[in-house]
Amino acid sequence: METWNEFFKEVGSKPYSDRLRSFLDDEYRDHICYPPRELLFNAFRLTPLKNVKVVIIGQDPYHEPGQAMGLSFSVPKGIKVPPSLLNIYKEIEQEFGVKIDKSSGDLTYLAKQGVLCLNSILSVREHQPMSHNIEEYFLFFKDVMSVLDKQRQPMVFMLWGGPARKLKKLLNNPSHLILECVHPSPLAAIHGGWFGNNHFKLANDYLISNKVKPIKWFKNIENL
Repeated sequence: METWNEFFKEVGSKPYSDRLRSFLDDEYRDHICYPPRELLFNAFRLTPLKNVKVVIIGQDPYHEPGQAMGLSFSVPKGIKVPPSLLNIYKEIEQEFGVKIDKSSGDLTYLAKQGVLCLNSILSVREHQPMSHNIEEYFLFFKDVMSVLDKQRQPMVFMLWGGPARKLKKLLNNPSHLILECVHPSPLAAIHGGWFGNNHFKLANDYLISNKVKPIKWFKNIENL
């Protein structure tokens, strides 16, 4: 399988797809849900399957107004940068010795470089985290992980926090790199294990060693 279009065509014929579609139709009709329906598959649109170099897995989207944009950890320009993303920026700063302009939390620049910013659950009701934690999403996500695992190109999986690290059992390709640590949320990071994980440099080292262009993890750098 070489494209997400092929993937969606294949999973579209599975029974869970009809159930998931029906569930989403009802939820988006009867409740305020995020991200906007047209951004539900934004991660796949911005990062073609053949271009995936790094996979960053979140849990479910932000559940407050204006935040979710279909990319894990990312928020649109103009929206206050969430604490977990601030910690991601701080770790990048430490690893590369730069000072990032943290005024924007839009990670589209990473998605376009081959970083698949993927949530394991793609939608959520307003103010209700994990409200769309349904079996159909689990089955869909399992299929996503399966097709990623089968890709031959060099790929790095960043598994942050307990739920993400449990997904390691779905990954069996020995040529891919798996990096694990605690979640970047303040509650987890304050206990240690996030800062100093060196994941972003390790990912680039792996890509370079496989003759693949590394990721430019920082976009806007403040004048020092």
